[in-house]
Amino acid sequence: MIDTDILVDALRGFGSGLAYVEDAEQQGRLRISITTEMELIVGCRTRGELHRVERFLRRGTILGMSEAIAARAATLLRQYRLSHGLSINDALIAASALVYSDTLYTKNVRHFQMIPDLTIIRPY
Repeated sequence: MIDTDILVDALRGFGSGLAYVEDAEQQGRLRISITTEMELIVGCRTRGELHRVERFLRRGTILGMSEAIAARAATLLRQYRLSHGLSINDALIAASALVYSDTLYTKNVRHFQMIPDLTIIRPY
């Protein structure tokens, strides 16, 4: 599962992010949490940006939300909100990766490093 920060790099044409996303797409590994989809939509300032994001997202597989993901995210927030400042969005993304048994590819390793069962890789 690819975190929002890497997709933002790709959308901005940043070489490493773009290359990583293109490679993931070619290998059928472009898996995106619905929370990440929503973060990208919220970042749009114009209808043109929104259309560009929507086209971009069609390249991958959007992983939906479930009751299990919501419950796991709530548990993560109880465990790590006060001690590590875990945000709701990061809790939902981490919970999605855990429930879908995915590795989380992110540049923001420190946002997730306290979660023991979560496999995290910084791809560049």
